[in-house]
Amino acid sequence: MKRIYIIFITILLIGNLKGETIELVTLQYPPYIYQHQNEVIGIAVDIVKEAFNRMDKSVNITILPWLRALNMIKEGEADGIFTIYKTEEREIFADFSNEILIEQIISLFIKYNSGISFDGNLLSLKNYKIGTVRGVSYGSKFDQAIQSKALKNFDEAGTGEQNILKLEAGRVDIIVSNKYGALEIIKNLKLEQKIKELSPEIESLPSYIAFSKKRQLSKIRDELDAKLKEMKEDGTYDKIINSYFSDSM
Repeated sequence: MKRIYIIFITILLIGNLKGETIELVTLQYPPYIYQHQNEVIGIAVDIVKEAFNRMDKSVNITILPWLRALNMIKEGEADGIFTIYKTEEREIFADFSNEILIEQIISLFIKYNSGISFDGNLLSLKNYKIGTVRGVSYGSKFDQAIQSKALKNFDEAGTGEQNILKLEAGRVDIIVSNKYGALEIIKNLKLEQKIKELSPEIESLPSYIAFSKKRQLSKIRDELDAKLKEMKEDGTYDKIINSYFSDSM
């Protein structure tokens, strides 16, 4: 009888602990988020974990294809998602943090031997095939160029790595990507002598963490906002970012 009672209490405790764990979904997005052996690490991961640690809450982070991760937030199958750009469509099903999680630069990349040039006007790229990652927003300027049909020739990939490999293989003329995410992938694939950034940058965009409205976690969002603000004020936020970029910036 005593043994059954201990097992019952243990199950209750485990259930309570599970209830305190925030389930987050994201995508493979180095150097911000990536899988290393059995652990999810990266700049954004470190920031998120520190913020939730200050809230005395544990997090479980799962890397998924981006469209699947977004759909889980829509359906309430996960608590939150990061890093994510804020759009009107996404605000219908997600509560976004007010504090910016990461400021991200959107750039174009080409092969070194390409003769493509860019003057800042996206319309000048209408005759090229552009590689994108399925379901990813690249900010208001690029998204508007898609919606207005100013740019029509696209080739979608499942991941940033696949997108860059398509460029290296000549299957697309240009790719659009977060600047530091692309540079990290290029370095890991040892393509530094084959692929380069096309100047100028498209724009700098704020990205956030957002929570499923179906999970009704606006109080968690508000508490997280307070902790992110606290981290920025006490220097922890900059310290995390600088630990990754100090040698390359």
